[in-house]
Amino acid sequence: MTVVVVTARDEAERLASTLEALAHALPAARIVLADDGSRDATPSLGRAAGALVTSLDRPLGKGQAASAGCARAFELAGPEATYVLCDADLGASASSIAALLAPVLAGTADLAIAAPRERRPGDGLGIALAFARWSLRRATGSTLAAPISGQRALRGATLQKLLPFAPGFGMELAMTTAALRDGWRIVEVPLALEHRRRGRGVAGFAHRARQLHAFLAVHRAQRRAGHLSP
Repeated sequence: MTVVVVTARDEAERLASTLEALAHALPAARIVLADDGSRDATPSLGRAAGALVTSLDRPLGKGQAASAGCARAFELAGPEATYVLCDADLGASASSIAALLAPVLAGTADLAIAAPRERRPGDGLGIALAFARWSLRRATGSTLAAPISGQRALRGATLQKLLPFAPGFGMELAMTTAALRDGWRIVEVPLALEHRRRGRGVAGFAHRARQLHAFLAVHRAQRRAGHLSP
């Protein structure tokens, strides 16, 4: 059994197309929508699409919402299932997510991570991503192209070891760091995914600033734990 946990906050504009693409790509999968206290129609759109919806009472952060969604998913399918973690803003490009399952089901990866095939015009300056890569290298000695990608696949028993996730946008960096420190086999799968473009306006840079703040928190936690190399 495959369960897809889709994390969202105020994604009514793109959620329906994301869920439709996931249902087409993974017709036998159950979908859990982990709603981070959305104030728009995100939860109702999820229910209309047949997803099992877990909603936080107020926005707490991506990691907190995903943790709640995964806890609900485990009640549904248990550790024997295979799990896919996915962002809600992928739209039709979510149809390529099924490719993440192949290395996990084949037993060649403990964690499969989607890596973008190319950088798109209008994206940010790459500062947050560069810091995440540097932090990962300091903590594990390894370098990945997409340490903060939200699209991931793994077995339920593996996922259990990662819960609860780190708060907010630190979720993926902390997960990747923990996986590498524990010797897990990570495979990056190039996928043509299209997130909602945030651009280089005030809102876009504010979003990336929140990401960077969360990555700094993960890095500080690694330093306190004595995990950073000189």
